[in-house]
Amino acid sequence: MNDITKTLLSMISDISGEIKGAFNIREDSGCAGRQSTENVDIIPKVGQPGIDIIVKPNTKEKIYIPACVTKSNIDDLVYNDFYVGENADIVIVAGCGVHTDGEEDSQHNGIHRFFISKNARVRYEEKHIGIGEGTGKRIINPQTYIEMAEGSYMEMDTVQIKGVDSTKRDSKAILQANAKLVIKEKIMTHGDQYAETNFLVNLDGEDSGADLISRSVARGTSKQLFRSVINGNTRCTGHSECDAIIMDNGIVSAIPELTANNVDAALIHEAAIGKIAGEQLIKLMTLGLTSEEAEAKIVEGFLK
Repeated sequence: MNDITKTLLSMISDISGEIKGAFNIREDSGCAGRQSTENVDIIPKVGQPGIDIIVKPNTKEKIYIPACVTKSNIDDLVYNDFYVGENADIVIVAGCGVHTDGEEDSQHNGIHRFFISKNARVRYEEKHIGIGEGTGKRIINPQTYIEMAEGSYMEMDTVQIKGVDSTKRDSKAILQANAKLVIKEKIMTHGDQYAETNFLVNLDGEDSGADLISRSVARGTSKQLFRSVINGNTRCTGHSECDAIIMDNGIVSAIPELTANNVDAALIHEAAIGKIAGEQLIKLMTLGLTSEEAEAKIVEGFLK
């Protein structure tokens, strides 16, 4: 792998030096390294770009699948499917970094599907970062599809706070009985960047539950759109929350949709969009911070 890939890996996946366990590192639409283990098989797809990640029942491991784009004029598309066996308990460290060095745009489009078996647990960590001195746009468009069997649990923790010019993030999930899904996203945009998030969750099994939480900051003239749809089709619980800070001339739109198709579906949405409160700034400035330093501290705490 090249030096830019190494830099991106440390930023998006905290990888430095030798990787222990199962991993697949994608670099400029190719494979820069791959390793399976006794309990995790990573198999290249036939006929399309991407891999199948097969996790055996009762496995407890951390799996790395970062993707890096290191130059301009790259249009990367990958299909990754995860098959997680019963009672497995795994952490997946993903993430994507896009570096441009010229006038042409570069993008990474990752289509991930998760098939999570009974009583399995998955934590999915994903950071998106754009860097480089090129004027070409850095574009990342992830798509996620999730099927969760009875009693399974999945937590997605996604972060994008630097350098990505355009992103559209689509996530769809179907939950069976007693399955629980938690999605947390943190986004910061600046300049004329654009970020769009679309959640669609179908709570099909009794006592299933979903918690969708978005925190974002829009600076400059950037725009953000948050759209969440939760369908409660049986006795279930669903919660959607969007908290956003707008600065300068930023724009944020939040569009919630809740549909209760059963008398025992309990669904809640919360949204709050506004500027940094003046009293917060004043309090920090009385402690010796400048106005800019106070703003930075508030934003840092909000996105922590």
